Amino acid sequence: MTIFFCCSCQQQEKYYIKNLTFPENISLDEKVEMASRLVPSRQQLEWQKIELSACLNFGINTFTGREWGDGQEDAQLFNPTELDAEQWVKTLKECGFKMAIITAKHHDGFCLWQTKTTQHSVAASPWKNGKGDVIKEVSDACHKYGIKLGIYLSPWDRNAESYGDSEKYNDFFKQQLTELLTHYGKIHEVWFDGASVEDFNGKKQVYNWDDFYQTVYQLQPDAVIAIMGDDVRWVGNDNGYARVSEWSTTPLVPGSYARSEKVNRSLNIRTNSNDLGSRNVLKNATELFWYPSEVSVSIRPGLFYRSQHDQQVKTANQLVDIYYNSVGSNSSLLLHIPPDKRGLLHENDVMQLRKFAAHINTVFNENLITNNIPHHNLKEGSQTTYQLNEKEYVNVFMIQEDISRGQRIESFKLEAYINDRWECVANGTTIGHKRLIRFPKVETDKFRLTINKSRNRYNISQVGGYYEKPLNEIKNRDLLTDKSHDVSNNNDI
Repeated sequence: MTIFFCCSCQQQEKYYIKNLTFPENISLDEKVEMASRLVPSRQQLEWQKIELSACLNFGINTFTGREWGDGQEDAQLFNPTELDAEQWVKTLKECGFKMAIITAKHHDGFCLWQTKTTQHSVAASPWKNGKGDVIKEVSDACHKYGIKLGIYLSPWDRNAESYGDSEKYNDFFKQQLTELLTHYGKIHEVWFDGASVEDFNGKKQVYNWDDFYQTVYQLQPDAVIAIMGDDVRWVGNDNGYARVSEWSTTPLVPGSYARSEKVNRSLNIRTNSNDLGSRNVLKNATELFWYPSEVSVSIRPGLFYRSQHDQQVKTANQLVDIYYNSVGSNSSLLLHIPPDKRGLLHENDVMQLRKFAAHINTVFNENLITNNIPHHNLKEGSQTTYQLNEKEYVNVFMIQEDISRGQRIESFKLEAYINDRWECVANGTTIGHKRLIRFPKVETDKFRLTINKSRNRYNISQVGGYYEKPLNEIKNRDLLTDKSHDVSNNNDI
């Protein structure tokens, strides 16, 4: 537990970075007060600003029609005819994505780079006569278009002969990880999932997570480690929705910690529990983590490309709804977008992504609030009035906490001034990095935000008022072409 001090409003406040341990025999109120001063690490804070990432699921499964391969695939099957990583990344950039995560290796063990660890890789394929390197092409494209690069590397490997011989396989996996974190520039997210088997060919693989983490810390110190790490947690479902009350501060122990199963069971919480951070959960907690959620969902029914899914791509309306319920609910959105057998993002996927981006950009292009300034060190029960230049239609309101000072707000009320009186348009619970509130449109020139309950004094970094037309009312067709407006630099999204 790292502690630092911040001087604010002539008071010195002590913060706990990333995790804290509660002293024994303290009251719930004392726990809540300490919880208010738990803050993200520098890497976590930068990650939460990204908000919108894409996972490019591409590999041998693309050519076999399987979601999980068995490791016995013929590498000759991997032969994209038009692979264009720039088309992938340029599309993502134009559609507001700030990071691309590439599946360097899935559970089948097939590697998309020129690795020294195995023959089960692009080196054994006919693509570019065995000289190709998908990771390099994606890395180069990310650098060219200014998108951050992330790496997915499956710990489970159904091809590796050493899998199940724990020490030997851990050395093998660490070598793969070292290759990826050394040769492709700056990596911003390393994604490990928990897929595995208890008994593989009569052996149980025990991962040396601490060694893997130290490798990441040493080679890519600015990267966060997601899912089977203690920087970013899986939200607990694959449908694209965060919780109604999503806490970044939680006693949920990351799954890679040896004590996780025992502690989480004693608290009666799991990754998919409805409540991971309320006072009720804190009551019996002995420690607390800054552990923000990542919402992952695929634009298609599966993670990898299937031609039979070409007419089942999520619509722009569905993607917009997912955006509000992930990014707009104190989470980051990781959208799985699989390139097809050609090595291109399919036209149907691109069309819906562009419609989605056009809509989001149109909605959040202009903040109607005129006094959008930070408000710090406010007491529970405080009210802040936000002005518009004149009466406008509004049906979306954004609130952001200054999470560099912790996540503190537990409940709020939002009112609009209509017909010479205040009318409640929304009630809510947590805010965190960002809360997007949708409500039936109102015509008003001011809003009033009341924080009903807060852990310690609270801090608002930004608010916004917007009018969202139905998606099919967007008229600017240029936004749906290759000249789609780049929404990635819109700070209000």
